Amino acid sequence: MVQRISSGSPFETRIGYSRAVVDREMVYVSGTTGYDYARMEMPEDVADQTRNALATIDNALREAGSSLKDVLRVRYYITDMADYDAIVDVLGETFSEIRPAATMIVCGLTTPEMKVEIEVTARIGAGSS
Repeated sequence: MVQRISSGSPFETRIGYSRAVVDREMVYVSGTTGYDYARMEMPEDVADQTRNALATIDNALREAGSSLKDVLRVRYYITDMADYDAIVDVLGETFSEIRPAATMIVCGLTTPEMKVEIEVTARIGAGSS
């Protein structure tokens, strides 16, 4: 049975997507930006955006019965290579020991204040095996 997880973001309803979809032991987390959903604000600092995106992803994974340790694949979308070091410093705090397969793409995002978007795929229990 497929489980759909919402973070409560109004964008999920407006656009028509789930924050995460669980299919058996696999968890697919949608591209997640750095919004602070409690305040509905986007911080200007790219490191703060990255931390917020990871926190939203972590919450979705936990609701699915998974964790960041179970992440197998991650895709990073960044808008400016000048932000690379600040983003990578935050990512290293989370993924340096997990070491999922990863891709980073420089591209435009849907609003000018968005500087980073992160998408992950996890397998429940992968981090403990």
